[in-house]
Amino acid sequence: MNNTFRTVKAENDKQIQEIAELAEIIWHEHFVPIIGKEQVEYMVDKFQSYHSLKEQIENGYEYYQIIDSDEFCGYCGIHQEDDGRLFLSKLYLKKEARGRHLASQAFEFLKALCKERHLSAIWLTCNKHNDGSLAVYRHFGFETIDTQEADIGNGFIMDDYIMEYQIK
Repeated sequence: MNNTFRTVKAENDKQIQEIAELAEIIWHEHFVPIIGKEQVEYMVDKFQSYHSLKEQIENGYEYYQIIDSDEFCGYCGIHQEDDGRLFLSKLYLKKEARGRHLASQAFEFLKALCKERHLSAIWLTCNKHNDGSLAVYRHFGFETIDTQEADIGNGFIMDDYIMEYQIK
């Protein structure tokens, strides 16, 4: 494991803005081939923009910047659920940072956080056609426990697997 990896909790406007700016880049690179440009732009504005991130934080979400060798490489967003599980809302790495095992290190961070908080599982949703991410989550030990089609407005649907990892 790389000892230059760290996570930094986003607690100020500058950090939140940096996450929003990186989200726009990552989403346009990664998701346009999967869901199309129109839906990407809608979802970035609705879920990944500075204002939406600020609102999510005000409602109990936590955001962490993923840093490797002082480089801001990605981010994750989480929410502790009332049922004793952790919702992994977002885990994204910029293209140039993939292949450095940063997702693995972020996942280790999340598992440690769950143990510290006495949470039983991590769950997430992932687009059914996001093959690369699905493979990573399965490699980590996530299992598909359900599917969902969520109407997110503007005529767009999120067609996802619901996946879960049990904390041991």
